[in-house]
Amino acid sequence: MALGDILRSFPSPGALPGGLAWDGRTLWNSDFSTGRISQLDPRDGTVLAAFFVPVGAPRGLTWGGRSIWYNESIADQIHEVNPRTGALLRSVPFPGTLPVGLTWDGRTVWGTGHNSGGIFQLDPRDGIVLRVYDAIMVLGDRDNAWDGRTIWHVNQGTGRIYQLRPRDGAILQSFATPGAAPTGLTFDGRTLWHCDEATDTIYQIAVQ
Repeated sequence: MALGDILRSFPSPGALPGGLAWDGRTLWNSDFSTGRISQLDPRDGTVLAAFFVPVGAPRGLTWGGRSIWYNESIADQIHEVNPRTGALLRSVPFPGTLPVGLTWDGRTVWGTGHNSGGIFQLDPRDGIVLRVYDAIMVLGDRDNAWDGRTIWHVNQGTGRIYQLRPRDGAILQSFATPGAAPTGLTFDGRTLWHCDEATDTIYQIAVQ
Protein backbone atom coordinates (compact mmCIF):
# COMPACT_ATOMS: atom_id res chain seq x y z
CA MET A 1 0.00 0.00 0.00
CA ALA A 2 1.17 3.49 -0.85
CA LEU A 3 0.06 6.86 0.47
CA GLY A 4 -3.25 7.82 -1.16
CA ASP A 5 -4.17 4.34 -2.46
CA ILE A 6 -7.94 3.72 -2.51
CA LEU A 7 -8.76 0.62 -0.46
CA ARG A 8 -12.55 0.71 -0.75
CA SER A 9 -15.34 2.93 -2.04
CA PHE A 10 -19.14 3.04 -2.03
CA PRO A 11 -21.87 5.61 -2.84
CA SER A 12 -22.73 8.23 -0.25
CA PRO A 13 -26.33 8.12 1.02
CA GLY A 14 -27.04 11.66 -0.22
CA ALA A 15 -26.16 13.93 -3.13
CA LEU A 16 -23.99 16.42 -1.22
CA PRO A 17 -21.87 14.52 1.33
CA GLY A 18 -20.19 17.06 3.56
CA GLY A 19 -18.55 15.51 6.62
CA LEU A 20 -17.39 12.16 7.98
CA ALA A 21 -16.86 10.85 11.52
CA TRP A 22 -15.64 7.54 12.97
CA ASP A 23 -17.05 6.30 16.29
CA GLY A 24 -14.69 3.33 16.69
CA ARG A 25 -16.97 0.91 14.85
CA THR A 26 -19.04 2.72 12.23
CA LEU A 27 -18.92 5.77 9.98
CA TRP A 28 -21.18 8.81 10.19
CA ASN A 29 -21.82 11.00 7.15
CA SER A 30 -23.53 14.39 6.93
CA ASP A 31 -25.39 15.49 3.82
CA PHE A 32 -25.97 19.17 3.07
CA SER A 33 -28.77 18.57 0.55
CA THR A 34 -31.00 16.52 2.88
CA GLY A 35 -29.99 17.90 6.28
CA ARG A 36 -29.43 14.36 7.53
CA ILE A 37 -26.62 12.62 9.40
CA SER A 38 -26.40 8.89 8.63
CA GLN A 39 -24.64 6.06 10.45
CA LEU A 40 -23.00 3.73 7.92
CA ASP A 41 -21.59 0.22 7.87
CA PRO A 42 -17.95 0.78 6.76
CA ARG A 43 -17.93 -2.49 4.84
CA ASP A 44 -20.43 -1.42 2.19
CA GLY A 45 -22.05 1.90 3.15
CA THR A 46 -25.36 0.40 4.31
CA VAL A 47 -27.32 2.99 6.30
CA LEU A 48 -27.77 1.73 9.86
CA ALA A 49 -29.54 4.78 11.29
CA ALA A 50 -30.17 8.41 10.36
CA PHE A 51 -31.63 11.62 11.75
CA PHE A 52 -32.34 15.15 10.56
CA VAL A 53 -30.21 17.78 12.26
CA PRO A 54 -32.06 20.15 14.60
CA VAL A 55 -30.38 23.32 13.29
CA GLY A 56 -29.18 24.37 9.84
CA ALA A 57 -27.68 22.11 7.16
CA PRO A 58 -24.71 19.95 8.26
CA ARG A 59 -21.24 20.30 6.78
CA GLY A 60 -18.26 19.20 8.90
CA LEU A 61 -18.76 16.30 11.30
CA THR A 62 -16.82 14.69 14.15
CA TRP A 63 -17.29 12.13 16.92
CA GLY A 64 -16.82 13.53 20.41
CA GLY A 65 -16.67 10.32 22.45
CA ARG A 66 -20.37 10.04 23.27
CA SER A 67 -21.87 12.69 21.02
CA ILE A 68 -21.64 14.03 17.48
CA TRP A 69 -20.51 17.53 16.63
CA TYR A 70 -21.35 19.19 13.33
CA ASN A 71 -21.01 22.67 11.93
CA GLU A 72 -23.32 24.51 9.59
CA SER A 73 -22.97 27.59 7.46
CA ILE A 74 -26.41 29.15 7.89
CA ALA A 75 -25.87 30.45 11.44
CA ASP A 76 -22.07 29.85 11.40
CA GLN A 77 -22.23 27.63 14.49
CA ILE A 78 -20.99 24.30 15.81
CA HIS A 79 -23.61 22.02 17.36
CA GLU A 80 -23.34 18.99 19.65
CA VAL A 81 -26.13 16.42 19.23
CA ASN A 82 -27.20 13.09 20.70
CA PRO A 83 -26.32 10.43 18.08
CA ARG A 84 -29.28 8.24 19.00
CA THR A 85 -31.98 10.90 18.82
CA GLY A 86 -30.45 13.90 17.07
CA ALA A 87 -31.45 16.10 20.02
CA LEU A 88 -29.47 19.31 20.36
CA LEU A 89 -27.12 19.34 23.37
CA ARG A 90 -25.05 22.48 22.86
CA SER A 91 -24.23 25.20 20.34
CA VAL A 92 -21.14 27.40 20.17
CA PRO A 93 -20.17 30.09 17.65
CA PHE A 94 -17.70 29.43 14.84
CA PRO A 95 -15.12 32.25 14.60
CA GLY A 96 -15.23 32.52 10.80
CA THR A 97 -17.83 32.26 8.08
CA LEU A 98 -19.22 29.29 6.14
CA PRO A 99 -17.84 26.53 8.42
CA VAL A 100 -17.30 23.28 6.49
CA GLY A 101 -14.79 21.13 8.43
CA LEU A 102 -14.49 19.73 11.96
CA THR A 103 -12.46 17.21 13.95
CA TRP A 104 -12.04 16.28 17.61
CA ASP A 105 -8.65 15.59 19.21
CA GLY A 106 -10.01 14.27 22.52
CA ARG A 107 -10.05 17.68 24.18
CA THR A 108 -10.61 20.39 21.57
CA VAL A 109 -12.16 20.73 18.11
CA TRP A 110 -10.42 21.91 14.95
CA GLY A 111 -12.67 23.73 12.49
CA THR A 112 -12.34 25.27 9.04
CA GLY A 113 -14.49 27.65 7.07
CA HIS A 114 -14.89 28.00 3.31
CA ASN A 115 -13.60 31.56 3.35
CA SER A 116 -12.38 31.95 6.93
CA GLY A 117 -8.69 31.96 6.06
CA GLY A 118 -7.45 29.26 8.40
CA ILE A 119 -7.79 26.20 10.60
CA PHE A 120 -9.06 27.07 14.08
CA GLN A 121 -8.46 25.10 17.29
CA LEU A 122 -11.46 25.78 19.53
CA ASP A 123 -12.60 25.10 23.06
CA PRO A 124 -15.84 23.10 22.53
CA ARG A 125 -17.36 24.46 25.73
CA ASP A 126 -17.63 28.03 24.44
CA GLY A 127 -16.00 28.27 20.99
CA ILE A 128 -13.03 30.31 22.27
CA VAL A 129 -10.18 30.26 19.72
CA LEU A 130 -7.04 28.61 21.09
CA ARG A 131 -4.91 28.59 17.93
CA VAL A 132 -5.16 29.51 14.23
CA TYR A 133 -3.20 28.27 11.20
CA ASP A 134 -3.22 30.13 7.91
CA ALA A 135 -5.29 28.61 5.11
CA ILE A 136 -3.48 26.43 2.60
CA MET A 137 -5.54 28.10 -0.12
CA VAL A 138 -8.15 30.78 0.54
CA LEU A 139 -11.66 29.56 -0.38
CA GLY A 140 -10.40 25.98 -0.59
CA ASP A 141 -10.27 24.66 2.99
CA ARG A 142 -12.64 21.77 3.69
CA ASP A 143 -12.54 19.06 6.39
CA ASN A 144 -10.01 17.92 9.01
CA ALA A 145 -9.16 14.60 10.69
CA TRP A 146 -7.14 13.90 13.84
CA ASP A 147 -5.01 10.72 13.85
CA GLY A 148 -3.80 10.95 17.46
CA ARG A 149 -0.61 12.78 16.52
CA THR A 150 -1.19 14.95 13.45
CA ILE A 151 -4.00 16.68 11.57
CA TRP A 152 -5.09 15.64 8.08
CA HIS A 153 -6.71 18.40 6.05
CA VAL A 154 -8.46 18.31 2.68
CA ASN A 155 -8.42 21.35 0.43
CA GLN A 156 -10.85 21.61 -2.49
CA GLY A 157 -8.92 24.41 -4.18
CA THR A 158 -5.75 22.36 -4.56
CA GLY A 159 -7.44 18.96 -4.78
CA ARG A 160 -5.11 17.49 -2.18
CA ILE A 161 -5.15 15.96 1.30
CA TYR A 162 -2.40 17.26 3.61
CA GLN A 163 -0.85 15.92 6.79
CA LEU A 164 -0.11 18.84 9.11
CA ARG A 165 2.01 19.22 12.23
CA PRO A 166 -0.40 20.47 14.92
CA ARG A 167 1.98 22.78 16.76
CA ASP A 168 2.57 25.06 13.75
CA GLY A 169 0.53 23.77 10.78
CA ALA A 170 3.60 22.76 8.77
CA ILE A 171 2.87 20.41 5.85
CA LEU A 172 4.45 16.99 6.38
CA GLN A 173 3.18 15.28 3.21
CA SER A 174 0.25 15.37 0.80
CA PHE A 175 -1.48 13.46 -1.99
CA ALA A 176 -4.15 14.09 -4.63
CA THR A 177 -7.82 13.48 -3.86
CA PRO A 178 -9.68 10.87 -5.95
CA GLY A 179 -12.47 13.28 -6.97
CA ALA A 180 -12.83 16.87 -8.17
CA ALA A 181 -14.86 18.24 -5.23
CA PRO A 182 -13.39 16.78 -2.00
CA THR A 183 -15.26 17.43 1.24
CA GLY A 184 -15.32 15.14 4.30
CA LEU A 185 -12.43 13.47 6.11
CA THR A 186 -12.00 11.21 9.16
CA PHE A 187 -9.46 8.73 10.56
CA ASP A 188 -10.34 5.24 11.82
CA GLY A 189 -7.09 4.45 13.64
CA ARG A 190 -5.43 2.99 10.55
CA THR A 191 -6.78 4.63 7.40
CA LEU A 192 -8.49 7.81 6.23
CA TRP A 193 -12.09 7.97 5.03
CA HIS A 194 -12.94 10.71 2.58
CA CYS A 195 -16.02 11.82 0.61
CA ASP A 196 -16.48 13.84 -2.56
CA GLU A 197 -19.58 15.81 -3.55
CA ALA A 198 -18.87 15.55 -7.30
CA THR A 199 -18.68 11.75 -7.34
CA ASP A 200 -21.10 11.25 -4.39
CA THR A 201 -18.68 8.62 -3.16
CA ILE A 202 -17.04 7.68 0.13
CA TYR A 203 -13.46 6.37 -0.10
CA GLN A 204 -11.21 4.49 2.31
CA ILE A 205 -7.64 5.66 1.70
CA ALA A 206 -4.25 4.28 2.79
CA VAL A 207 -1.92 6.64 4.63
CA GLN A 208 1.04 4.28 5.14
